[in-house]
Amino acid sequence: MDTLTHSCYLGFDFSTQQLKVVAIDEKLQVICQSSVQFDSDLPEFRTQGGVHIHEDGVTVTSPVLMWVKALDLILEKMNDELMSVGFDFSHIKAVSGSGQQHGSVYWKKGARHTLQHLDPASCLHILLQDRFAVQDSPVWMDSSTTDQCRSLESAVGGPQQLADITGSRAYERFTANQIAKIHQLYPDKYNETERISLVSSFAASLFLGDYGAIDYSDGSGMNLMNIFSKKWSESCLKATAPQLAEKLGDPMPSTAVLGPVSPYFIKRFGFPVDCKVVAFTGDNPGSLAGMHLQEGDIAVSLGTSDTVFLWVKEPRPTVEGHVFCNPVHCESYMGLICYKNGSLTREKIRNKCAGGSWEDFSSALRSSPRGNNGNIGFYFDAVEITPSAVGIHRFDQHDAKVASFTPEVEIRALVEGQFLAKRLHAQKLGYKIVSVTRVLATGGGSANKDILQVLSDVFNAPVYTIDVANSACLGSAYRAMHGLVAETGKSFAEVVSEAPRAQLAARPTTGAEKVYGPLLKRYADLEAKILMHTTQQ
Repeated sequence: MDTLTHSCYLGFDFSTQQLKVVAIDEKLQVICQSSVQFDSDLPEFRTQGGVHIHEDGVTVTSPVLMWVKALDLILEKMNDELMSVGFDFSHIKAVSGSGQQHGSVYWKKGARHTLQHLDPASCLHILLQDRFAVQDSPVWMDSSTTDQCRSLESAVGGPQQLADITGSRAYERFTANQIAKIHQLYPDKYNETERISLVSSFAASLFLGDYGAIDYSDGSGMNLMNIFSKKWSESCLKATAPQLAEKLGDPMPSTAVLGPVSPYFIKRFGFPVDCKVVAFTGDNPGSLAGMHLQEGDIAVSLGTSDTVFLWVKEPRPTVEGHVFCNPVHCESYMGLICYKNGSLTREKIRNKCAGGSWEDFSSALRSSPRGNNGNIGFYFDAVEITPSAVGIHRFDQHDAKVASFTPEVEIRALVEGQFLAKRLHAQKLGYKIVSVTRVLATGGGSANKDILQVLSDVFNAPVYTIDVANSACLGSAYRAMHGLVAETGKSFAEVVSEAPRAQLAARPTTGAEKVYGPLLKRYADLEAKILMHTTQQ
């Protein structure tokens, strides 16, 4: 078969530590991929882990030009990679991408004209070197905007009211609060700013040769957009900074084709004139696409921190967790819940109770009864995000607090407790377990079949494993393909139907819901008790 007759689609991921790209063909097969590591490949920017941590310890930024130069480098590398498999840039039908969520870019007045008239004889980072009002972008690791968060929440009536509008209470890393800080501390820089982009829409702008719109999904991680009307909230705009709506532009659907690729890429790299730029989105929404979640699904990533992705039809925003617009289905939503105490906590209990052996840890799970004879544990080595609590809390079947469990009880209490928390908070965000529910498990912990059996039993749903490396990057390539046909009504699920399928790993044990339904209610009551005690201290 002559591969030269086939098309390909590019997906980029502007993540914290690197820029990655993957190319897929029409059958969704990965044909090549490449990356640029910020610290090692671009040492002149002197980043550590892709960022600059400032002297105060809470301000964290990344140089905008580093991201631009990384794109210069990766396109040169990608050209060689594609040619080695019989493709070149002329075969690219569409590009899309993702960016680390909550980072923001401040284009200087006149930057739009520069983008529209890029000289293909020069590198992007040279052409754009003086086009940013703020040279170092605040990123998701920044936690310097506590005052701005409280001010925003106060302006709209409190944390829950802000969550009801934007899908989340105020968070230090969220863009509204970063914009407010820049306006307050650096009014000249704010006034110099012609357009404010997210990392995702900034990257789209580079390919478009014009300002790329913020998409609904990444836009819902800003504390600025009404997630139901999908327009900027007037009360949030007013509480953040003046003339903000015009600096943001109007948000657009995540499936939108923003336009053709810039003439710069056509002339410099040989992109075809009909190559389209599909809206870029955030890395977490990109991962939902990469794991090809469908309606009713929940994805559980078991890593250093555990993350839960939900496909939600009728969201109920809370002050814990986040509700974003769904990146592949404009009328649906995605819930996102993060937990700090993930694999490191599991490893700590393994070392303490199973002599460091996963085999013994698994054996303890297999030999202990579902429901753990009513014993429940909360294991927060670090201050947890959801809920905001810390410490180890153990309760017996009578809800009396106890100092310790036997090793076998401790292991099951940990695993059941972690999954009860995930189900509880998913349901608070509007998630409903129905007959078609699938739990997709990924991350290092998903290799343990006995842990997955507990997950299946707690959620009363089959668990599938999916091994998707670089899920945000791959999801971006899938979205590039879907964007070309989305307006015809073709669903994302139809487009990715030939993608590698998740493998069934566990089915719920008969009668599991009779055990975990009542246990979930007790877990919720005990969590509230812990939180009340924490608040009173």
